[in-house]
Amino acid sequence: MTVTVREYMVLEVEHLARTTTVGEAIDKLLRGRHHGLPVTDPENRLVGFVSAKELLRHADRRDRPLSDIIRPGTYRATPEMAIDDVARIMFRFGLRDLPITDEDRHLVGVVSNLDIVRSHFERASPAKAETLRHLLSERYQLTFSFRRGLVPIATLRPTQWKVFEDELEGRRYELERGFAEPVLVVQKGEQWILVDGHHRALAAQEMGLQQLQAFILTCDKPHEFAAIETGFERLAREHQLRALSDIQIDRTAHHPLLEVTTQLLRRFETDEERSS
Repeated sequence: MTVTVREYMVLEVEHLARTTTVGEAIDKLLRGRHHGLPVTDPENRLVGFVSAKELLRHADRRDRPLSDIIRPGTYRATPEMAIDDVARIMFRFGLRDLPITDEDRHLVGVVSNLDIVRSHFERASPAKAETLRHLLSERYQLTFSFRRGLVPIATLRPTQWKVFEDELEGRRYELERGFAEPVLVVQKGEQWILVDGHHRALAAQEMGLQQLQAFILTCDKPHEFAAIETGFERLAREHQLRALSDIQIDRTAHHPLLEVTTQLLRRFETDEERSS
């Protein structure tokens, strides 16, 4: 099934009128987190896009309206376009943001690089759920299925006894910006066993969220499954993990992904010192 732009575009779009002055546009960009904004006419039709670079070129003429400096027309997409096609457009032309319009060119949304990344991560998550479903079926000779839904964070039972503070910060950053890759959970009776996504779950709890998107695996014969202690449950029991609050937060070491990055950076700096 084709995933469309409509599923990932942001509906509340910051934009500028074509009568906005260069100075007003610069001030608005400085107050926000965007590198550029769509420009519209009085009927909310898209007429162009102004970037920070274009504003810098005209920074000495703050009273000029944007209609004087922007190039007419801009790249755009429609809500029904495939998200992968839009990703290619953004990649080929080096775009951070792409305005979304209806057939009459009225601005209805925007897609950013972050939205594209989020779409790819979220589509990768079902593959993890399918892999786990297959492993559980083989291990316990039972059939399992999975669905996507919301799970209560407070009742999740963790199976990982340690998380890293730097990765936790990264997950908070993602959640604050709407990047909520689903966690992976096995439902067993009243238990919600958290298999993948401990940093996400803990970050969400610290932010005060009550629920989290998840891929939920359930056994098609719950009574037979209830009599089995899974490896996940045994791991949680051995490490006395009953709630997310039982997870240790490592504030001294790096998450393995970041540790690799810093090792590469240190190696590069060492090589530079040797060559100087």
